[in-house]
Amino acid sequence: MTALDLPYTLDILLRLLDTPSPTGFTGAAVALIEAELSALGVPFVRTRKGALTWEVAGTGAGHVTFSGHVDTLGAMVRGVKNSGRLLLSALGGYDWATVEGEDVRVHTQSGRVVTGTVVNIRQSLHVHGAGLRELKREQSVMEVRLDEAVFSSADTFALGMSVGDFVSFDARPRLTPAGYIKARHLDNKAAVAVFLGVTRTLLHTPPARTVAFHVTTYEEVGHGAATGIPPHTDELIAVDMAAIGDGQTSSEHHVTLCVADSGGPYDHELSNRIRAAAARAGIALRVDMYPYYASDGTAAWRAGGDYPVALIGPGVDASHAYERTHTDALEATGALMLAYVGGG
Repeated sequence: MTALDLPYTLDILLRLLDTPSPTGFTGAAVALIEAELSALGVPFVRTRKGALTWEVAGTGAGHVTFSGHVDTLGAMVRGVKNSGRLLLSALGGYDWATVEGEDVRVHTQSGRVVTGTVVNIRQSLHVHGAGLRELKREQSVMEVRLDEAVFSSADTFALGMSVGDFVSFDARPRLTPAGYIKARHLDNKAAVAVFLGVTRTLLHTPPARTVAFHVTTYEEVGHGAATGIPPHTDELIAVDMAAIGDGQTSSEHHVTLCVADSGGPYDHELSNRIRAAAARAGIALRVDMYPYYASDGTAAWRAGGDYPVALIGPGVDASHAYERTHTDALEATGALMLAYVGGG
């Protein structure tokens, strides 16, 4: 089987990670994918909701769709304090402690981008002492300290800031000599990069079945794949991060099949077909369950999708924080996708 082109996939991934795309503000990331598809000569459709779909024709009957999301965690400006600092409203489910101290970009309506840092209202230990350690990190006590000379709300408004401006967290992507990729937003840009790598492989060796790729833009708020899945889909396989932690089998070096999450079990027969494909290809597949997790597959089913759904993905450590995976997991995820559709 032809392997995933890892250098190509990593190049796409690092560029995607450097492109801000908090939920609701994903245009630049979608445009990057569109530009890459155009370079590959692959037609695509952007839905009215902002999602992206493309297909690679198969040599036989059947149609499988892979769904992943390019939107990420982030925030919106919900107010400006008298000090000139910004109040935030979270986009997606994360603990505020995981973004404390993170650099951000505020995207104004005029197109101006202003940098800043997420801090809490007692950030200085030398001023607040034990009060800093005792402070519960939650939305009401977090703010953005702008990298501009602002001393009042009027100063901040003069920069073009307004309620509803999007705030993106810096991804800080790093590829280490040992093959680890560290960044925010590997959830789920890792899967989208693999989609493009798999597409490139399938263009040279067509799959046995027609394969569609559907990239959504509202997964982090729960309704990404509620619309837009190709109507001729026979099977839907969501591809998202596999969460790592105590009591889990997922690994940064493997691809995982998730058989159940907070939405309940995924389709048992489809999951078993994926297990069989992994076994035939000699892929060391991990199997896991995630109690505090839902995917685009969940959203598609809840919206009435009449097809079996399964969930796979590369193992990612420290989900919804500063995440990490390994190139092994990216290669294994691509290999499993190719094995399942009979390509490569």
